[in-house]
Amino acid sequence: MSWGTELWDQFDNLEKHTQWGIDFLDKYAKFVKERLEIEQNYAKQLRNLVKKFCPKRSAKDEEPRFTSCLSFYNILNELNDYAGQREVVAEEIGHRVYAEIMRYSNDIKGERKSHLHEGRKAQQYLDMCLKQMDNSKRKFERECREAEKAQQSYERLDNDTNATKSDVEKAKQQLHLRTHMADESKNEYAAQLQNYNAEQHKHFYIVIPQVYKHLQEMDERRTIKLSECYKGFADAERKVIPIISKCLEGMVQAAKSVDERRDSQIVVDCFKSGFEPPGDFPFEDYSQHIYRTVSDGTISTPKQESLKPDPRMTVGKAKGKLWLFGKKPKWSLRMGPALEDFSHLPPEQRRKRLQQRIDELSRELQKEMDQKDALNKMKDVYEKNPQMGDPGSLHPKIAETTSNIERLRMEIHKNEGWLSEVEGKVSQRSERRHSAEANHLVAQGRESPEGSYTEDANQEGRVQPQHHAHPEFDDEFDDDEPLPAIGHCKSLYPFDGNNEGTLAMKEGEVLYIIEEDKGDGWTRARKQNGEEGYVPTSYIEITLEKNSKGAVTYI
Repeated sequence: MSWGTELWDQFDNLEKHTQWGIDFLDKYAKFVKERLEIEQNYAKQLRNLVKKFCPKRSAKDEEPRFTSCLSFYNILNELNDYAGQREVVAEEIGHRVYAEIMRYSNDIKGERKSHLHEGRKAQQYLDMCLKQMDNSKRKFERECREAEKAQQSYERLDNDTNATKSDVEKAKQQLHLRTHMADESKNEYAAQLQNYNAEQHKHFYIVIPQVYKHLQEMDERRTIKLSECYKGFADAERKVIPIISKCLEGMVQAAKSVDERRDSQIVVDCFKSGFEPPGDFPFEDYSQHIYRTVSDGTISTPKQESLKPDPRMTVGKAKGKLWLFGKKPKWSLRMGPALEDFSHLPPEQRRKRLQQRIDELSRELQKEMDQKDALNKMKDVYEKNPQMGDPGSLHPKIAETTSNIERLRMEIHKNEGWLSEVEGKVSQRSERRHSAEANHLVAQGRESPEGSYTEDANQEGRVQPQHHAHPEFDDEFDDDEPLPAIGHCKSLYPFDGNNEGTLAMKEGEVLYIIEEDKGDGWTRARKQNGEEGYVPTSYIEITLEKNSKGAVTYI
């Protein structure tokens, strides 16, 4: 099957077909270009999407490390890698398909133009040969007619008796001339005809088949090139499938790593205060004045007086103590030094922040110690090889590093003291909570209708003293008898005691402890002159008496 033999007379149609092939090639190149732009825009939009929803570095460090959040960030990372693979696809299509097809399109246009020019040139040469043959044919025909006319004229004069001999001889010469010219035209026509036939055979059996063969090969190469581009287009996608599969598998693994129980525990760790729930409201007997009126003048008056509710234990004041964060003292917001030990935070959060600070200080201490070791080694090298440097130049840096190490050790020791204080209080509160729950269950069986606890019928009117877990400053210093001292303390820092209910103290001053810290960061103390008030627990070193809670020291 060859275009040269099968389509020898279809030059115009082949010209149209090859032009259509080039147009189709350009059309496919346009398709590849638009697909390339789609891939590039898709990858760009994916990266912008990841950048939009990926948290900033500072916000990422501050927010809780929930497994659902971490999984989402892992999915964003995988999506960013997926966008990178789409960029790889776009780059591969651009280099292997679009650039190649545009180069080949330019080459095939030039080749087609050359082959068509050869075909037209061969056709023009054949047409020229045909024209020459046609001209010689017309000349031969014309000369033959002239020779016939000359022969008829000669025969007419030869038969005419009246014609002179000279006229006959002249007509005879003219006949010979025309006959000779007709023979020459005949020979020329025969030569032109033979030449045209040879050129025509050469044109349709050699030249044109060769031109059409080149056009056919060119068109077949165009078809093969399209096939290769189709395959290269698919290969560009197939190459990234393994990596894209890994990205998708990473997204699945990120989804499987979500742990709802762990997230719930993180919520507890982030917001747990460490305080105990509020205690029960005390029973306030507003019917006592009725009993006093009915039994006026009897000996039961002292008993009724004993049932008079303590004005400091009203519901209104207890209501402000239900939740420790519901009513923050004003002094907690104005004390700058108190913030250093995180005493403004709940115990559990305070413990976490102190532990975090201790870890940071430990890392800084390790860096300083490593730097000191390096400086000492460098000093030894300088002492052994003075030409390398002066050992004395390192003394200021070594002294500075030593000072930093001592400072960091003191900071760590101070924070560890605060941490041990918090951990001791948390364990004590836990023990008190368990014992309070047990006492509450025992007391429920013997609670009187009026809210007092009795051992027998003679003790109905006795009201047990009530104690608040979180006392206010303005209602704790009007007791008739001073509370006994349960230990003593030494102030580590000066405290001005400007707020109501607080006690001013100097650095190194010794005070008596009359009430422990209830978890709010304050300890009730008494000076030797009898003045009482609250001081920050973190400002004092406490030593409890053995007969109260054992010898315990808090720093």
